[in-house]
Amino acid sequence: MIHSVIQKSQLEGADRLDAEYFQPEYLDLMQEINRVDHQSLKALGCKVVSGPFGSSLKSEAYLDKGVPFLRINDLKDFFIDKDNLIYISEEDNNRLKQSQLLPYDLVLSKVGNTIGIVSVIPEDFNVSNISENNIGIKFDKSVTSQHKLYILTFLNSELGLQQVLRSISGNAQPKLNVHDVERIIFPVPSRSVLDSNFILINNARQYIAQAQAYYGQAEELLLGELGLKDFHFEDDLSFVVNFSDVQNADRIDAEYFQPKYQKLISKIKDQNAKVLSDLVSIKKGFEPGSEAYQEEGKLFIRVSSLSKFGIDSSDQKYLSDDLFNQLRVDYQPQIGEVLLTKDATPGIAYVLKESIGGVISGGILRMKTKNGIEPEYLALCINSIVGKWQAERDAGGSVIAHWKPDRIRNILIPVLPREKQDEIAELVRKSHEARKKSKELLEEAKSKVEEMIEKEGN
Repeated sequence: MIHSVIQKSQLEGADRLDAEYFQPEYLDLMQEINRVDHQSLKALGCKVVSGPFGSSLKSEAYLDKGVPFLRINDLKDFFIDKDNLIYISEEDNNRLKQSQLLPYDLVLSKVGNTIGIVSVIPEDFNVSNISENNIGIKFDKSVTSQHKLYILTFLNSELGLQQVLRSISGNAQPKLNVHDVERIIFPVPSRSVLDSNFILINNARQYIAQAQAYYGQAEELLLGELGLKDFHFEDDLSFVVNFSDVQNADRIDAEYFQPKYQKLISKIKDQNAKVLSDLVSIKKGFEPGSEAYQEEGKLFIRVSSLSKFGIDSSDQKYLSDDLFNQLRVDYQPQIGEVLLTKDATPGIAYVLKESIGGVISGGILRMKTKNGIEPEYLALCINSIVGKWQAERDAGGSVIAHWKPDRIRNILIPVLPREKQDEIAELVRKSHEARKKSKELLEEAKSKVEEMIEKEGN
């Protein structure tokens, strides 16, 4: 049985009596940081704020432009993901003044299974705001950019993350409180550590910018070739559909028959379109049930772990070696296969770049290309408006989105000449390579912060 003995003095100021808070690994962590010169976020002059309570801002207030309003899904390790941002008006932002953030402030996820993701507000956001599921860390004007990025790195490191996880309260819905974050302590860095970290983070940020630029070029080239570059259609309020179309589709909801979808299909058909089943072989994943999940073992790749840029390392689940060995023949993805989500957030496609010791969940499909289609080109097609709208059309009408495999097999994919596919795919590969370099630099930054504590503590 794991146990720890603590002094009464260690209880003072903790506001906690539960055994989980005083687990030996947490006590060892705090002892390690306490051995060096350190201070708390509050002592640094940080103001920690929570996002506005949900009822104060309804989804109807979300806009296509305005002040960025950051939700949990927008947070990634170190940097904000700008792909699916929503915005609020200046009026709403001014009303929610308490949770406004400026460039180089930090935002931290505070609820659910994604607690502890920390991102920095980018320089091109003059001002931004945060949802109720996030916590903002505002810095005093006296704190330098170097120091802010050091705090960002520390909170993303194991030493910072473990303090965050230790502070989680609640069982049904785990959460963080503002005062928990204020009390997080960190080693006081030397000038050399600040400068070194600043260079690494900025270089990583430049690689991310390169990655976004390459991916944008690839998508622009694809849409240009398909005549979809400026393709924008609003939903029609009314339209007429033939009864035979309803019978063929086996759907009666109006959303499925929005004219914009047919206009897209007409564009695709002009470009040597093929149904997906002609271009790939498809295998479905497996769902062992949550009771099979473990904290370590072989990776179990779920829908929430997959993005068009790779497999997310946060909130991973694992399976036992024995179960993995039973499943690996049918459910372990191979390099070069396209992984495609069909549930929850259907239509996310990613080409596996590296061998992975794990299996895919039932919400993901494995697709092996055939008949000369380039995998990266295919994935980009699916991630673009070409696949996104077909997924939106087919999976709509349910509380939880579900894209049926028979619908997926029949989506239309435009097949451009192979040399054009290769040109597009090369830009996508450059994008992924730049992201990989960024990740390597961020890992180096975290390691250096942790090494600093080891050196100063000896």
